[in-house]
Amino acid sequence: MRCFLSPMSRTLYAVNRMSRRHPPGDVGDIHVSRIMRPDDANIMGNIHGGTILKIIEEAGCVVCTRHCNFDDEEHCLAALVRVEKAEFLCPVFIGEVAHACAEIIFTSEHSLEVQVKVIAENILTGTKRLVNKAVLWYVPISLQNIDKIMNVPLIQYSSAELEEEGRKRYEAQKVRRLETKTAVEDVVADPPISEPHTVGASQSNLVQLIGPGDCSLHDFANGGVIMKLMDEVAGIVAARHCNTKIVTGSVQELNFRRKIKKGSVVTVSGRLTFVSTCSLEIEVLVDATILMEAKEVKYRAASGFFIYICLGKDNKPQPAPPLKVQGEEEQRRFEEGKARYQLNKARREAEKQKLHK
Repeated sequence: MRCFLSPMSRTLYAVNRMSRRHPPGDVGDIHVSRIMRPDDANIMGNIHGGTILKIIEEAGCVVCTRHCNFDDEEHCLAALVRVEKAEFLCPVFIGEVAHACAEIIFTSEHSLEVQVKVIAENILTGTKRLVNKAVLWYVPISLQNIDKIMNVPLIQYSSAELEEEGRKRYEAQKVRRLETKTAVEDVVADPPISEPHTVGASQSNLVQLIGPGDCSLHDFANGGVIMKLMDEVAGIVAARHCNTKIVTGSVQELNFRRKIKKGSVVTVSGRLTFVSTCSLEIEVLVDATILMEAKEVKYRAASGFFIYICLGKDNKPQPAPPLKVQGEEEQRRFEEGKARYQLNKARREAEKQKLHK
């Protein structure tokens, strides 16, 4: 199974359940394990949220690719198209082993919904804890024709109710994906010098060339690589606004709209959209420019919202500085962010009540 993972010679991967061929409906799951090293950490000393996102994406890619290559006909590779949500429950530390377990929970004709859970293990004491939960969507792309999306073998559900719930989630994400498509077409310009705690004061850009080590078998950027860059930019925005410790809280509505070819230059832009008492919502946009073409073409490749938590010296949540909104456009984005915040808060409360029943 290593052929589906990004080339990372400095790391140790353990992938269980090595059988590649299985009949449609035999889902199984996949476990990707990796020890956390000092160069995986952020400036706070714990593991970078982007590193965990990359591991989550790789586990999802493996389980989906395995599921779709059930015979010896036209082979395909699963490509990440959307992150429904990714929750960071607690930090991971240097020396711990992160175990990512991925399971397919719904299949449509051309897409797969995957649930990934990350367990952190202290290999000295043997203690384990749940640190991340994520839901992602993939589509299988032919290795012979990168523009061809393959059919997905349907999975078998333990009950009709589970299948119907999955179908409702599928239809809901299609609607939300279309809604956000037109909302992120604007370009983020370099801001003038702004007063503190405004959108312009913390807005950040990152530019990077996509090399061979960032790409999949198709020579297009891995979704996990792009998510790591997005998390880095979001972290810079949050740190500039709070001027204190920050940590990734969750990822919402992350959509991959177009593939990014090897040799492209990506510009990752982040800006604050909403600030609650202790959390910050940061919109991150990824634009790609294809080099070595007759005419350079720039396009929107991905977009998403990263939720960061403002921390005090005791590593506990503390109030974040309020966001100073300027202009109608910033006010519109603020109100939309507030609505997302309230909706997510209501969902969390509903999940808690459901667990206590």
